Amino acid sequence: MKYFKNHLPLFVLVFCFSFPIFSQNATTKEVARLKNRSQQVTIIRDNWGIAHVYGKTDADAVFGMLYAQCEDDFKRVEMNYIEKLGRLSEIKGQAVLYNDLEIKLLIDTEAAKADYIKAAPWLKKLLDSYADGINFYLYNHPEVKPALLTHFEPWFPLLWTDGSIGAISTADLTTGELKAFYSGNTDKVAYIEREKDVQTGSNGFAIAPSKTASGNAILYINPHTTFYFRPEIQMSSEEGLNAYGAVTWGQFFIYQGFNESCGWMHTSSNVDVADMYAEKITTKNNKLFYEYDKKLLPIIEKWITIKYLENGKLIPKTFKTYATNNGPIMSKRDGKWISLKSNNRSMKSLEQSWVRTKAKSFEDYKKAMDLKANTSNNTVYADKEGNIAYWHGNFIPIRDKNLNWSKVMDGTTTATQWKGLHDVSETVHSYNPINGWLQNCNSTPYTVAGDNSPKKENYLPYMAPDGESFRGLNAVRLLSKGTKYTLDKVIADGYDTKLTAFEVLIPSLISSFKKNISTEDALYNELIEPISQLQNWDYYAKENSVATTLAIEWGYKLDKIVQKVYINEGEMDQVENTRTFAKNALPEQLIPQLKMVVDELKIKFGTWQIPWGEMNRFQRSSGEINLIYNDALESLPIAYGPAIWGSLPAYKSSYQDTKKRYGFNGNSFVCAVEFGPKIKAKSLLAGGNSGDLKSKHFYDQADRYRKGQFKEVLFYKEEVQKNAERSYHPGE
Repeated sequence: MKYFKNHLPLFVLVFCFSFPIFSQNATTKEVARLKNRSQQVTIIRDNWGIAHVYGKTDADAVFGMLYAQCEDDFKRVEMNYIEKLGRLSEIKGQAVLYNDLEIKLLIDTEAAKADYIKAAPWLKKLLDSYADGINFYLYNHPEVKPALLTHFEPWFPLLWTDGSIGAISTADLTTGELKAFYSGNTDKVAYIEREKDVQTGSNGFAIAPSKTASGNAILYINPHTTFYFRPEIQMSSEEGLNAYGAVTWGQFFIYQGFNESCGWMHTSSNVDVADMYAEKITTKNNKLFYEYDKKLLPIIEKWITIKYLENGKLIPKTFKTYATNNGPIMSKRDGKWISLKSNNRSMKSLEQSWVRTKAKSFEDYKKAMDLKANTSNNTVYADKEGNIAYWHGNFIPIRDKNLNWSKVMDGTTTATQWKGLHDVSETVHSYNPINGWLQNCNSTPYTVAGDNSPKKENYLPYMAPDGESFRGLNAVRLLSKGTKYTLDKVIADGYDTKLTAFEVLIPSLISSFKKNISTEDALYNELIEPISQLQNWDYYAKENSVATTLAIEWGYKLDKIVQKVYINEGEMDQVENTRTFAKNALPEQLIPQLKMVVDELKIKFGTWQIPWGEMNRFQRSSGEINLIYNDALESLPIAYGPAIWGSLPAYKSSYQDTKKRYGFNGNSFVCAVEFGPKIKAKSLLAGGNSGDLKSKHFYDQADRYRKGQFKEVLFYKEEVQKNAERSYHPGE
């Protein structure tokens, strides 16, 4: 069973360890070393503020890339190691105490340090360069006051190794359960619970030469993340590195992007990578033991101290934690202690994240996949030879095929242990399907190539418990009829705003209204015009569409089952649940909800006839991580709808003590790339590449973002130089 914990946008205090790494209080020798190193790196900023980093070695490119990231948004570089270090409480207080405990149980900092020491020389060079680049930036910018993190260590990247926004897998276990277990339920301290059914996702399309106008393969890269979570960047070296795309702040590899030979898009996967075990605990001579294969083994005990901020002071709180051979104890269910087996960080995963960026062929990329270390991603792939491919997950443990692994397993026997990892050839994948396209929208792999998709009966359930999504239906509809694709045509399909869920839900509402509300009923007069709007709607989200507003506001008030996006083995998926709900819904499950929407709109705006773009807005008023939205400040209308209802361009918006909705998650970095004799690509960012309000690149892509108007990617150095705003060595 797999479940991703959401990223928590908070800051963290990091203790400075004794590695000989550069810091703001550097020695003269260190300053000289880093200044000399910086001369091996050139950063060229293009006319969109995108950093193109050139180094003699891969390590030089990493050094420059991290330096450039810090220039663009140090706050977010700093922020992205908060959760992984488990130090949230030192800045946020007791409110996140148990979130810290959860992280410390799942991600072992001592293991990360040990991995650094034993890392291969090539990887250690990259890790050292990562820390050097950030710390050199801090030295050169004394005016930058870190929230708390003033020194970066080379082992930090070994805490977070695959780039995903929510790469912590805890199966079905919650932070609330963890708190209940380790506090005895008497602790009044709060926690931040993960959001299980995240209403967003990612889209990836790969188009084969047979379906393109040029005869070249095309890849569409469309991650849906928290806005400004990933910048756009290029990194090149004289050692064969030349990768372009989106990098997660603070990481040193291109997470979703391309090189001259191939491209890769990752979508979040629901493959089972973490399992729960019920342990049989006994006490003997005042010591705890757990039963395993009819033997009693001593419980592994570990003391964890977490400091939390209270009244300006750091107060230590120490927990006695427990673990078995299966993993840390995370909760208690039905009187039994529950442990978690997972793989939430690994050096091999970090190695894989790097080596795939240097793949020169399909065979190279398959070798990277053969490392079997990516726990959180599906992969959509295309290359210059015309290959397209899809892999559903990558790290997949071998298990007893007769068990339902979404349930709690018996922890007392070897029968429930993982038996190694499945070879990539055994996992769900598709290479060069005859239909000429592949897609994944956080959905089942069994529709990844339409009728030519892998067959469900050929694979074990835990390999792909993912259900269908309404975005998946939309993508299959479009790609099945598409021909002669160009970059612009792929982008047009990627920006199809059809809200396919309402093709199912709206007819049910209209039918129920006609059958159950008579013309004499007062409710008839109140709702007949809104019903007419919905009946005449084409299901496409548009800026000027009142029906879009009514439908989306109404959809969120329906039974929550229609929003359930992550499922376990044997459960109905969102599409099936929605169809079942629409077929069986009673009038009281449909009609009062529409009246609530109409009444709320009248109270807020004086009328229910509010076009979607008037209330669905884009606003970036500051560079703060946690934005505060304000109806009185400038904002832009956005036509796109939420991914959960089927919109391919995702735009998740919400109210924040405001009358209007403001977007915070969805389309962020988007890119389409064609692999011909020369790379052709177009890209787009939410707002702009800089997190500095004073920078012209803070908001220079906002209007383009509103219109879905992509910019040309400058991939080749001569193009970059022609459009350069600035060229410099780090530190200049």
